[in-house]
Amino acid sequence: RSFMSFPRHEYFRRTLCNLLGSDIEAGLIPNDDALVGSMVKNICYANAKAYLGLTVS
Repeated sequence: RSFMSFPRHEYFRRTLCNLLGSDIEAGLIPNDDALVGSMVKNICYANAKAYLGLTVS
């Protein structure tokens, strides 16, 4: 792994959260912490975990 992997992921996560926050403020998606939180978790973590076939306990 490159030492740049974490900063790239962090930059993506911050950009995603800013985009979702703007969409919530504009009324495009509901202001529901559980819904948006699970969406961010699935995009940033679960998709990669499933793609790579990882089992994390």
